[in-house]
Amino acid sequence: MSDGIVARFKTRLGGFSLDVNLQLPGRGVSVLFGHSGSGKTTTLRCIAGLEKVPGELSVNGSVWQDENQFLPVHRRPLAYVFQEASLFPHLSVRRNLEYGYKRVVPEQRIISFDQAVHWLGVKSLLQRTPDRLSGGERQRVAVARALLTSPKVLLMDEPLAALDLRSKNEILPYLEDLHDTLSIPVIYVTHSADEVARLADYLVVMDNGGILTSGSLTETLASLNLPMKMGEEAGVVLEAVVGERDEKWHLARCDFPGGGLWARDLGLPLGHRIRVRVLARDVSLATQALAGTSIQNILPATIEQISNDAHAGLALVRIRIGESPLLARLTKRSVAALNLELGRSIWAQVKSVAVIEKG
Repeated sequence: MSDGIVARFKTRLGGFSLDVNLQLPGRGVSVLFGHSGSGKTTTLRCIAGLEKVPGELSVNGSVWQDENQFLPVHRRPLAYVFQEASLFPHLSVRRNLEYGYKRVVPEQRIISFDQAVHWLGVKSLLQRTPDRLSGGERQRVAVARALLTSPKVLLMDEPLAALDLRSKNEILPYLEDLHDTLSIPVIYVTHSADEVARLADYLVVMDNGGILTSGSLTETLASLNLPMKMGEEAGVVLEAVVGERDEKWHLARCDFPGGGLWARDLGLPLGHRIRVRVLARDVSLATQALAGTSIQNILPATIEQISNDAHAGLALVRIRIGESPLLARLTKRSVAALNLELGRSIWAQVKSVAVIEKG
């Protein structure tokens, strides 16, 4: 990709080796995902310039680091949101936001004060001090303050990790809106599969200081070549729209490239863009379409790949429905009994579908 972020770092920090070669989109949310110690935060710190290591870094054509130059942190036009909000305790929310905003000369501002306040929903909080905010409110203010520095890239290092479930649910809808409202790239670090499903446009899976795989969210989650499986969270996220509503039974059909899935109706209008998350444990396979079943979603599919799962008795099967992949977790005995093999036409039975609303 000509635009976007190109980051190449190969170094050893203490007892940890980092070897990454990233090409990330110039817009949208790119998520660095992996377990603790996989290298996610170290990579983010290298991009920020907090770790001075050999490498190359360019952001939408602007070179920040190569063999001839290294821009220090204060000269890199970025914003960094940490796990803790780190707001100035003696300043009101408004003055916290104005701190970064006033340091940017007016002609270089790409995000207005009112835009950031609206995007993060903090208008009602402007007169409060940080000690009168919930954890989710503090992080929303921290993100708004970061955006008001008009960065060329926004870095977020597990910003929800220190929050309780209620606070996470409070801030997630605002972070989801950043897909469409921001014209700058966001690099987001997490070990949460749920945050990946809700926020990622582009996914980078890391392990042991290196990159296992990367690509679009749907195709990367559908990959069976990862030595690190996602366990019970294995599954696929599909971009979809609300295609039909069955008001009598409180259901909505979620149309994606290749088919449609019925799920609980959230009251969203026809044409509304959503994400559909289907876990591998909720998909079964049959060699013929079954009648007399409670399962509402039965779709024709083709087997693309069969792989060993973490448990010796299980297999993961990747199937393709039109243009879209799904994963199914089966026992190996079922794979053998059904005589499943690559290229075979089968029927996918989807027992449960999670709908993730998008703005």
